[in-house]
Amino acid sequence: MNTSLSGTGRRLALAACCVMSCLASSAQAQGSAADYPNRSIKLIVPYSAAGLVDTFARYMAQYLTEKMGQSVIVENRPGANQAIGNSVAAKAAPDGYTILLGSETGLVLNTIVRKQLAYDPVRDLAPVSMLFMTPSYLVVNPSVPANTLKELIDLAKAKPGKLSYASIGQGSSQHLTMEMFKTRAKIDILHVPYKGSAESAIAVFTGQVNMAFEGGASALPYVRAGKFRALASTGSKRSELMPDLPTLSETFPGLDLSVWFGLFAPAGVPRPIIDKLNREIGEMLRLPATRERFAVYGSEMSPSTPEDLSARIRSELPRFTKIMRDAGIQPE
Repeated sequence: MNTSLSGTGRRLALAACCVMSCLASSAQAQGSAADYPNRSIKLIVPYSAAGLVDTFARYMAQYLTEKMGQSVIVENRPGANQAIGNSVAAKAAPDGYTILLGSETGLVLNTIVRKQLAYDPVRDLAPVSMLFMTPSYLVVNPSVPANTLKELIDLAKAKPGKLSYASIGQGSSQHLTMEMFKTRAKIDILHVPYKGSAESAIAVFTGQVNMAFEGGASALPYVRAGKFRALASTGSKRSELMPDLPTLSETFPGLDLSVWFGLFAPAGVPRPIIDKLNREIGEMLRLPATRERFAVYGSEMSPSTPEDLSARIRSELPRFTKIMRDAGIQPE
């Protein structure tokens, strides 16, 4: 009697093996999520210690530690406009024990302005959730003879190329926002890049440069102390912290750029782990205490699904590529 399998039998056997393999993989993923986490988690922050992002990261790490019963340890990996920390996270094991606090600057803008990066935000990172959004503020040194946006534009037109602005580097959100503003206002202001937000804020404070677009954590304390004069914000609506301060879009419709921050994991992390992190983060972001804690910086908590964050990145890459090219910003 011939016991060998026919062609059809072999195909059925192969299909059965594939089904069993998929079921085993699914069971393994479910199992890994069920006992996740069972050891400490590393949260990579591609920023220096202190400042808004680091403060938020440590708040989130403490919350997750208490909720999930394992330590979440913040590891600051600044440098190269966030590329160093992002690369470390992208290359980590896809097991959920390395996560990243990423941003629009590091994952969208950086991708466009650099010819070579050690990571691809779409291919190498798995979105978990949006975290928060924050507007920037156009601030000037008090010595600048302009009290309104119109007065600043008129001053810049009267002195083309004589005024200067600070940013945290080529292709940063501060750089892009100012270049968009310059294009719409038809003015010429000199770009002076610095290594970080603290350095750029100090440059404006000391008068090394005349102005900058700064985040709330960097700008608002100086504004309250009378060391900066705020002329506009970049949000889609006026900030609750400064309701009398106009937005750029009131003068130039459509010119708004609130920077977003999100949580990511290396690509390949099992979906049940992504979902578990998403649920915990969503609960944290919806807490009144969280919203109140970061409202002082003008930050808006923005929980989302992984799919929403992924779609945002995919849509922004071509959009900002065009904006940068129109502004004359070329990849380096």
